[in-house]
Amino acid sequence: MLATNPGNIFWLASYPKSGNTWTRAFISNLRHEEPEPVDINAFFTGSIASARGWVESALDFDINELSHDEIDKLRPTAYNWLSQQLKEPEYHKIHDAYTRQSNGEALIPSTATRGALIIIRNPLDVAISFAHHSSCSIDRSITNMGNPNFAFCKGQRSLSNQLRQQLLSWSQHITSWADATELNRLVVRYEDMHTKPLETFTQMATFLELANDEASISDALEQCKIEKLQTQESTKGFREK
Repeated sequence: MLATNPGNIFWLASYPKSGNTWTRAFISNLRHEEPEPVDINAFFTGSIASARGWVESALDFDINELSHDEIDKLRPTAYNWLSQQLKEPEYHKIHDAYTRQSNGEALIPSTATRGALIIIRNPLDVAISFAHHSSCSIDRSITNMGNPNFAFCKGQRSLSNQLRQQLLSWSQHITSWADATELNRLVVRYEDMHTKPLETFTQMATFLELANDEASISDALEQCKIEKLQTQESTKGFREK
């Protein structure tokens, strides 16, 4: 049975290179009222959960002098405040694993959460795509995916515009979200998004409280075809990358 969460944030949770961009393109085109596809650099979804500026906007002070652990302890407070400011749901990408602080508090609080859409892709394919994205060998990519301490932006010298993201190993990452029973959550397979798109994306739209009639889903899928996204990236660039 699904948990019932009071918040206004839908988390789009995935290990990197697992279909998050495609999911956000779909959501954006589903919410779009114009006939042309949404610009890949202007999705109708919110900041990634690890965006320093987004978290600082809630805390209202510069966190540059804080350690990664100190910042993580503040993130639940920030997400709760940000959720409380919303009058309707927002959709936010997240690559962090679902972890807990030393005091047992979850990094992502259920009180800020409306739901978590968890996207899972075959790790063999993730390894190849992640290697290409990271400009590293497939062997290095596989090593990273098996590392229980793997994280993005964990340098100690200074903060970037992204906060530390503890991904853990690929299997730990997936399990952390799938086992988060306190959250209202839906798990979808990237492969199903390809092989049975209408069924899978309709399920996703319903969960995300978006239009779920066949015409709307079909139109959004047409606008966010992988080929169209790739064409946009080649002509406009993809700033998020």
